[in-house]
Amino acid sequence: MREQRRLAAIVAADVVGYSRLMGRDESGTVARLRRARVEWLEPVLARHGGRVVKLTGDGALIEFASAVEALAAAIEFQQAMAESEAGRLEAERLVFRVGLHLGDVIVDGEDLYGDGVNVASRLEAEASPGGIVVSGDLHNATAGRLEATFEDLGRLTLKNIERAVQAHSVHWRALDWPVARPAAAVHPVSFDSQPSGVQLALPDKPSIAVLPFQNMSGDLEQEYFVDGLVEDITTALSRFKSVFVIARNSSFTYKGKAIEIRQVGRELGVRYVLEGSVRKAANRVRITGQLIECETGAHIWADRYDGDLSEVFELQDKVTMDVVCAITPKLEQAEIARASRKPTENLGAYDCYLRGMSAYYSSHGLREARRYCHRAMELDPGFAIAHAMAAYCDAMLIGSGSRFDADAVAETARLVKRAVELDRDDASVLIKAAWAQAHVVRDLDIATGYAERALLLNPNLALSWAINGWLRVWLGQPEVSLAHFDRAMRLSPLELDIRVGLFGAAHASFMAERYDEAWSRAQTGVNSWQTPAAYRIAAASAALAGHREEATRYMRLLLTLDPARRVSNFAEVLGPYRRSEDIERYKHGMRLAGLPE
Repeated sequence: MREQRRLAAIVAADVVGYSRLMGRDESGTVARLRRARVEWLEPVLARHGGRVVKLTGDGALIEFASAVEALAAAIEFQQAMAESEAGRLEAERLVFRVGLHLGDVIVDGEDLYGDGVNVASRLEAEASPGGIVVSGDLHNATAGRLEATFEDLGRLTLKNIERAVQAHSVHWRALDWPVARPAAAVHPVSFDSQPSGVQLALPDKPSIAVLPFQNMSGDLEQEYFVDGLVEDITTALSRFKSVFVIARNSSFTYKGKAIEIRQVGRELGVRYVLEGSVRKAANRVRITGQLIECETGAHIWADRYDGDLSEVFELQDKVTMDVVCAITPKLEQAEIARASRKPTENLGAYDCYLRGMSAYYSSHGLREARRYCHRAMELDPGFAIAHAMAAYCDAMLIGSGSRFDADAVAETARLVKRAVELDRDDASVLIKAAWAQAHVVRDLDIATGYAERALLLNPNLALSWAINGWLRVWLGQPEVSLAHFDRAMRLSPLELDIRVGLFGAAHASFMAERYDEAWSRAQTGVNSWQTPAAYRIAAASAALAGHREEATRYMRLLLTLDPARRVSNFAEVLGPYRRSEDIERYKHGMRLAGLPE
């Protein structure tokens, strides 16, 4: 049987002076080590998506799917250990060394082997007590993404590793909250976040960001409901053409953080923010909201909305109407009517849809989101956005490398058609249908019609601009495409979905034959999204920009994840490019990067 391999971020951690500590107090050292695992390591892994591969007496080997999350978790754990042991004599402290590497691993059941594991383990020995050392590959994937700095250690000769390995030590600023509160200590920095002190120009109409609401239910299981409700309010506000609304992805970068309203206004380029809380208990819902002017911190209004769970849509409408009435002097009746439509009368279907969206935005993934959407459709066959979201998940799965047979493509086409039949006036329905129609069904003309109508209905929807940008890439209109991506990034300045934003801009620059620009965009994006699609554009751009070593490196990573890829079958993983010369240009770049024929 062919061995399984995958790319992974590997963390190796080991206790400094373990034998000495055991010699002094064997039982006490074991108990402290167990406490460190339960109170610090396990919660950190839960927050950052890590999996313990194996535990040794004095250490651990851990796998992450994301290099950024791996380093964030390592920093948070080291800081927590330093704070928890601060009151002890130095010779008695429980201190770890940590090494990280991003590389190829061999999968054997729950265990991992290979060079990726070995390099991480050897780098751990190079770390100072309480410190972290990372490989050059992991450094490249995380630089600029975390509030940390790197010290170049040069190319190290490691025990039983044939080649010299580039290494960096990691330094970070300790955050001043107490050990008893192990909150997420390190936050990834978005690729396009604004530098401190830089203020985006305000739009020429009232502008607002809806921040994540607090979950006051006392039940973390209700987090999906609160987040979904806030996203619905954001979407309802965005339908008003007289208001500029920041996209959900950017607003949610502030979730769980202590924020200063004036700073939020500067970073997002908005005049107002809406914040609040939600309490859901049994069949009752309470929503509180307050509208704040960013520059002055003045409260424009604050209110509380109570009702039965069956009235949740009416409560959302009341919040939306009060916000818009407070910041715009005049409303169009058509906009009010459109914003007030219920997506479904079936609360069970709505709950499934919210769970699906929670899965989509979290580590549960596309298949889980798709399953919830199909359940929502079963409960309410007329639920348009559930149909569209299921089809959208299909398109994203294909973009991530999943293969669809003819029957699966036909089913996605059916979902798209039904979604649009159910609601041609919902921009969110139309733009998700457009993406699936283009990416799965491969019909650019119909997809473009859906996407352009979505922009007319809701010019505030960042995803609409981004997907319209992709359609223009495939139609051979790179300059129009770049303008669309710029607009999408202004609507979501902190965290536009990289898969449809930054990589789309890289493809547009590539098709415009601005290869250095394409390489720069692709290199930034690939640090956060290590997939075959990311490596493809990175390799081709680097090759045509003259960065042959980088092109070769990304081609090697691509073939590790997609070993069957060849020039002869390359077109099957591309989007529906209208112009043959664009496909040939891409193939030429892949040949230069080393893709076999």
